Amino acid sequence: MSHEKSFLVSGEPFPGQQPPPVPPGYVQPPYPTAPYPQPFQPTAYGQPGYPPTGPYPQGPYPTQGPYPQGPYPQGPYPTQGPYPQGPYPQGPYPQGPYPQGPYAQPIAPEDQDSPLHSNYHEDGPPSYYDNQDFPTTNWDDKNIRQAFIRKVFLVLTLQLSVTFAFVAVFTFVKGVKGFVRRNVWTYYVSYAVFFISLIVLSCCGEFRRKHPWNLVALSILTLCLSYMVGMIASFYNTDAVIMAVGITAVVCFTVVLFSLQTKYDFTSCRGVLMVCLMVLLIFAILCIFIRNRILEIVYASLGALLFTCFLAVDTQMILGNKQLAISPEEYIFAALNLYTDIINIFLYILAIIGRAKE
Repeated sequence: MSHEKSFLVSGEPFPGQQPPPVPPGYVQPPYPTAPYPQPFQPTAYGQPGYPPTGPYPQGPYPTQGPYPQGPYPQGPYPTQGPYPQGPYPQGPYPQGPYPQGPYAQPIAPEDQDSPLHSNYHEDGPPSYYDNQDFPTTNWDDKNIRQAFIRKVFLVLTLQLSVTFAFVAVFTFVKGVKGFVRRNVWTYYVSYAVFFISLIVLSCCGEFRRKHPWNLVALSILTLCLSYMVGMIASFYNTDAVIMAVGITAVVCFTVVLFSLQTKYDFTSCRGVLMVCLMVLLIFAILCIFIRNRILEIVYASLGALLFTCFLAVDTQMILGNKQLAISPEEYIFAALNLYTDIINIFLYILAIIGRAKE
């Protein structure tokens, strides 16, 4: 029995038995020995040995790279918006609690020009620093404006000192007084030089901001106008000149002080004053052909009143806290405006006193 079992295990036929037919493709022993083929091991994607078709092995997948590096697709990315555009600050971020709404909404483009969103101050009209025509600086606005005001009044003080020195010499020195009365042609020469200097400083913005040529032109203008004012004063009595100087000083000081303190905006009336100036010029032409003492007194009174208003306007433009303002770079132009206003007030007051005494 054990012998039969050995034949069954070995696969050999029994003695006297015919072996079974061999099927096609049957491999006769001996069978291949170790190493035996190992089960399929998947490799990285795209490497040899990965089966071209499924089924593919299910996870877990490797958690370590390498992963493809950028560039990554650029935005814009879909947002629920509107959110502010980057770059955004990198962490760490502050811990809560965070402030709850409502939050400020952006101003729509169609509302930019409305009075509610204009550049006006909440407590008053706009200043020079709200004017977009001038460049802004990193310095403190108050310090800039105060330095500008000091510079303007320093230049103005020097101009007035020179002018009234000429007036004093032409009034009290009889030799000089007689010379300028006999040589009237010097008046027209000084007037021509003064007019050219005035046009250059008024119309050439780059020139009047160029140091030191702006100071040279202003000095020439001051000397010419001082000579003209002194020559005009020489034709009046000494008492009339002294009274005119005193009245001019009081009027100008009062107007400047009032312009510094009042909340009323005189700069908004500048257009009206320009129209009144044109009317005054027409009135002056009329006085040339109609020689009448009363008419000349009326003309001089209107001129003194008009240039007093101009003095108030120019003073507030220097301060820079009203609707119109002068740039801090234009200290020569600002001093010129104040100087011509004061000189015109003096000449008109002198004409009133002189005609009244006649």
